[in-house]
Amino acid sequence: MKYVMALFLTFSFLFLAMFGISCVYGYIFPLKYENEIAVASEAFDVDPVLIASVIKCESGYNHEAISMKGAEGLMQLLPSTAEYLAKKLKYGDYDLKNPEDNIMLGTYYLSLLSEQFNDEKLALCAYNAGPGNVQKWLNDEENLDENGELENIPFDETRNYLKKCEQAKKYYNYKRNYYKII
Repeated sequence: MKYVMALFLTFSFLFLAMFGISCVYGYIFPLKYENEIAVASEAFDVDPVLIASVIKCESGYNHEAISMKGAEGLMQLLPSTAEYLAKKLKYGDYDLKNPEDNIMLGTYYLSLLSEQFNDEKLALCAYNAGPGNVQKWLNDEENLDENGELENIPFDETRNYLKKCEQAKKYYNYKRNYYKII
C-alpha cells in the first residue's frame, strides 16, 4: 500500500510540475492580448501571427515599454506616428499604453506598410527603419539581388529585427497550429 501511495504522489507531483511549466510557457493558457490582436487583425486584414511577432520583437509584451527614441507601448509607436494614424483612422482619443489602442494603431500601420511595399519582409523593415529608408534601399541597386529584391539591409538593427520577427513568426505559427491560439 505504501508503494502505491508513493507512486501516486510521485506521478501527481510530476503532472503538476509539467502543468505548471506548460502554463508558464503559454502552452495551456492563451496568448496575452489575443482578443485585441484578433480584433485588429480582422479590422485591417493583417495576419494575427505577424501582429503577435511584432509585439514580441518590439516590446516583449510590455505595454508600458518606452524606447530611447520615445516609441511607446506594445507595438512601439512614436507619438507623432500614432497621431498621424489616429487622424487618418478618425480614431479619436487614444492612449499608447493602452493595449487595445496601441495594437489597433500599430496593426493599421503594418497594413499601410504592407500595401505600400506589397511585401511582408519590406513592411517589417519599414516598421523598424521607416518607409523612407526602405525606399532608399530599394532605389540603390547595390542592395538588390538579381531579381530586384532587397538583399542587403544596410542597418544592423533592422537586419536583426527582421530575423527576430521571422523567428517569432515560426514560433507563433507553431502555437497557432498545435495549440489553437491566434
